[in-house]
Amino acid sequence: MHEMKVYGGIKLYAGTASPELAQKVADYLGETLCGRDIVEFPNENLFVKLHSSVRGQDVYVIQHTAAPVNRNLMELLILLQTLRLDSAARVTAVIPYLCYGRSDKKDQPRVPITARLVADMIQIAGADRYMTLDPHAYQIQGFFSVPGDVLSAQYLLINHVQEKLLDQLHNPVVVTVDLGYAKKGRNFAASIDAPIAFIEKRRVANDAKAQALTIIGSVTDRDAILVDDEVDTGGSIAQAVNLVKESGARRVYVAFIHPIFSADAAKRLAALPVTEYITTDSVPISGEKRRLFGDRLTVLSVAPLLGEVIRRAHEGRSVGQLFNE
Repeated sequence: MHEMKVYGGIKLYAGTASPELAQKVADYLGETLCGRDIVEFPNENLFVKLHSSVRGQDVYVIQHTAAPVNRNLMELLILLQTLRLDSAARVTAVIPYLCYGRSDKKDQPRVPITARLVADMIQIAGADRYMTLDPHAYQIQGFFSVPGDVLSAQYLLINHVQEKLLDQLHNPVVVTVDLGYAKKGRNFAASIDAPIAFIEKRRVANDAKAQALTIIGSVTDRDAILVDDEVDTGGSIAQAVNLVKESGARRVYVAFIHPIFSADAAKRLAALPVTEYITTDSVPISGEKRRLFGDRLTVLSVAPLLGEVIRRAHEGRSVGQLFNE
């Protein structure tokens, strides 16, 4: 069957944020990462130069925007503009983790909607399309006026639980760390045929601190699987783990997409009575942080997902078919 290829060949570029993930995507596609120079001058200004022309090509830039946020975001923007000015036929920003996802609305007076600002900058810099994984708020899609693929890596976590853990679990229950993850949590629970419980919490300040209040549902004498989209400081997870243990849960597992691990989060999490942490490589975890967890940390790669979506986008084929949509 003839494959429709509207543009020239695939060209893959990576910033400095996640070179290992970018290489895995390239390996999946059977492509090589294109050469580029990224130089930081003494005044902290960044300079980008491509090693070869991308005129008429279908270009994908792989770069997460977690810490250091400002550096990684500016790298992405400058790479996008460089490719646009070199006459690429189409430029797609592949952003495994999109920064400022929590700043998606004016929920109090005199505050910005920074997620919208980031979307505007990505488009103005030169992106014709974007891809991202599990944003904190899915309405962020509405901030972009260019087409995009907003993907979920939750199925990777579900597959791991189904294939590696389900036979070992005692009366498993899925627990969402907050009510905002309720819909995704229900999908997770339905996939492994388990009941669901919710932790109700209230954010009490603008400094990312929150207080876990109570559990809606039962975890007594059950193995609990705590699920969330990302772990930042680890404060909410620590409260959730302690709460489910105090409520009679047996073993506790924690499954989440984005391992942000700000400040001392890894140290805090490693000290918790958690049997296994299950996450992805959407954001790289340093060797130092990995060692804190020992063999309790499982990192699943999102590279095949990103690689397959890039292939389908390039060939003009449906992405929804990957998820039976």
